Amino acid sequence: MGYTVKQLARLAGVTVRTLHYYDEIGLLKPSFIKENGYRYYEERDAVRLQQILFFRELDFALEDIVQFINAPGYQMLKALADQKKLLEMKRARLDNLLETIQKTMVKLKEGESMSNEERFAAFADDHLEKYKDEVKARWGETEEYKQSVERAKHWTKKDIERFKAEGQDITLALARGMEKGIAHPEVQVQIERHFQYMNQFYDCSYSLYRNLGKMYVEDARFAENYNKVAPLLAEFMRDAIAYYCDQHEK
Repeated sequence: MGYTVKQLARLAGVTVRTLHYYDEIGLLKPSFIKENGYRYYEERDAVRLQQILFFRELDFALEDIVQFINAPGYQMLKALADQKKLLEMKRARLDNLLETIQKTMVKLKEGESMSNEERFAAFADDHLEKYKDEVKARWGETEEYKQSVERAKHWTKKDIERFKAEGQDITLALARGMEKGIAHPEVQVQIERHFQYMNQFYDCSYSLYRNLGKMYVEDARFAENYNKVAPLLAEFMRDAIAYYCDQHEK
């Protein structure tokens, strides 16, 4: 089932502007855009949006969520388990706060004093924040993550548009070169461009780059996106990247 941006925004209780912004920062892109410029989302995009909104409900920053969801090792079921636990901890914290409010009201009505331990116990509970830190460490706190977040702080809207256009140009060039084979000089020139492109986000070693190529096939979302451009493009990129790394690691 397909959704227009307005339909998905209404279903999720967010604004159209929010979905446009999520598209701009690479958090939630539409499955396709028609010639009239209208964005269309599919069921998998709605699933991804739910994940984003769970993280937002837990007060994670958008820059963190971008890194979590786009991380090579991101697994939805594990993320849902983390989100469930965090929401349960948040609910327990809110219950404690409500109980503290009720106790405070009773004490005030009865003219009784309240110890500081009772007064501030609910606020001192830091288990939620500690577990959030664990989640960040699990999903995003790699050196590459830290680098990309730091670099992204200085990007303008024009920078983001430039990155987007450059990435699309490289992908299309690789699709056009598929019939020439992974070792063809023209293909390897584009792989070199892609390698340098990735290094704009973080310091990408050959080992990391090789794993990135594997992810394009193993991660269903990446595979589908690339294979929409050209059948088997994801596999072609994986193999071309592996060949590139083999040549440079010798």
